[in-house]
Amino acid sequence: MRVLHVITGLGAGGAEQQLRLLLRHLPRGHDVVTLTNPGQVAEGLVRDGVRVTHLGMAGNRDGRALPRLTRLVRAGRYDLVHTHLYRACLYGRLAARLAGVRAVVATEHSLGDAQIEGRPLTRGVRALYLAGERLGRATIAVSPAVAERLRGWGVAPHRVHTVPNGVDVGRFAFDAAARARARKALGLPEDAFVVGGVGRLVPGKRFDVLIAALRLLPADVRLLLVGTGPEETALRRAARQAGVLDRVVLAGERPHTSANTHDVDLPALLSAMDVLASPSTDEAFGLAVVEALASGLPVLYVTCPAVDDLPAGLTGGAVRIPCQAAPFAREVRGLSEIRETRDRPPSRAALHYDIARSAERHLEVYAAAMGAPNPQE
Repeated sequence: MRVLHVITGLGAGGAEQQLRLLLRHLPRGHDVVTLTNPGQVAEGLVRDGVRVTHLGMAGNRDGRALPRLTRLVRAGRYDLVHTHLYRACLYGRLAARLAGVRAVVATEHSLGDAQIEGRPLTRGVRALYLAGERLGRATIAVSPAVAERLRGWGVAPHRVHTVPNGVDVGRFAFDAAARARARKALGLPEDAFVVGGVGRLVPGKRFDVLIAALRLLPADVRLLLVGTGPEETALRRAARQAGVLDRVVLAGERPHTSANTHDVDLPALLSAMDVLASPSTDEAFGLAVVEALASGLPVLYVTCPAVDDLPAGLTGGAVRIPCQAAPFAREVRGLSEIRETRDRPPSRAALHYDIARSAERHLEVYAAAMGAPNPQE
């Protein structure tokens, strides 16, 4: 089976990293097109032996992208097109239909209650999404919460398939040497208690709450934020105004997997942390939380379908709290006073989301999409 994956961009975001990890566990024969931003994940895919094409899309309304993508789909003689993220789903589904490919699968990575990929869920956004969805045969929801939202929008239940994101649990296992290397590279004292936050620096992630909490904590507590985004300047300003800028480290984007074993990648940064804090109030899955649990970290979170959807007894290591500075400060203070050893094994929650299971479910959805009649025909 020849499959083309169409994605909006290939920077170091969760959906982008998830695509790379998935392709490592699927049979060969998968190519990737990125509409914009062929960033570090594109470089990693090429190193993995995946053919990546940059479409060079100039903006959301760059109409030239559609015929270019249609020609690419037609020339590749693909059996199935799999789209990822809002813009790629719109253009990819339509291009596949114009190129004569009827087996089209989309993954909904980032549909929250009030936003999709950080943009407000207006009536127009929702209408355009639903119009594009009808051009495909299946939509993969990364959590039961996302599947419920899609069905609530009117997407036919038989077209919605819940396939949770996957994690390479072994890759995120705690590494004492990586912890020491990462702390040295970032200027974090060996005896500091490090609170971590991972994700795009956008308003919806609410990292400002962690900065406010830091002001309530002892001087040996540090905040390590991993990611980039438009809120970086505002977060620095908030830290300066709170008098804690010298205790905040913004590490920028970091790959999940680096070609150089001495690089400070995301697994190394998770090893450097003592607790992961996720103050986001609107999540589709919560991949950073699961990766932290794979690293053996305790987790404080506000919203995380990946944890909330687990069977009873598998949520150990994750504590749900309100999106307020005081509760985060209280929980962090308690953990810092205990100072548990940092070599705990991955939690059972992380093992539940092993990438091999996700890859198997994707193949099942592909097979169903290849064999299913299209109700539009």
